[in-house]
Amino acid sequence: MLQTMETETLDMSAILMQAYDMGDMINSSAEVADYLYWKTEVANSREVKDLQAVFARKKDAFEECERFGHYHPSYHDALAAVNEVQEKLLAVEAVRKYKEAEDRLDDLLFTVSTTIAHAVSDSIKVPSNNPLPTGKGCSSGGSCSGNCG
Repeated sequence: MLQTMETETLDMSAILMQAYDMGDMINSSAEVADYLYWKTEVANSREVKDLQAVFARKKDAFEECERFGHYHPSYHDALAAVNEVQEKLLAVEAVRKYKEAEDRLDDLLFTVSTTIAHAVSDSIKVPSNNPLPTGKGCSSGGSCSGNCG
């Protein structure tokens, strides 16, 4: 019994060490470097900070209108103002590049997670940030034939 526990502990230690190694590889990837670069650019941009402040004010005004729903007299104007500032934010190169880098990093992490999960079993579910999954089957939100697992 003790030998079995020691073997399981050793196996877990080896798995954790490999996980840390994989984390190090991901951290030194081009995707992470690009993400961190554009994150810094966004954080240091005066234009982005100004637009974020305007966005926060417009969002607060919209949330006040939203309490009363579509029937509030300023609801649609407040929503349009929020959307306008959001479009201006997305027009800033640093924000656009940051979001693109974030998506590429998310894809990398999802691919790694999926690879690990499916190496264990094809029926393991892997969470995704994609609201519209493209895969099929039970674990991806697609149509299910009932023949899972």
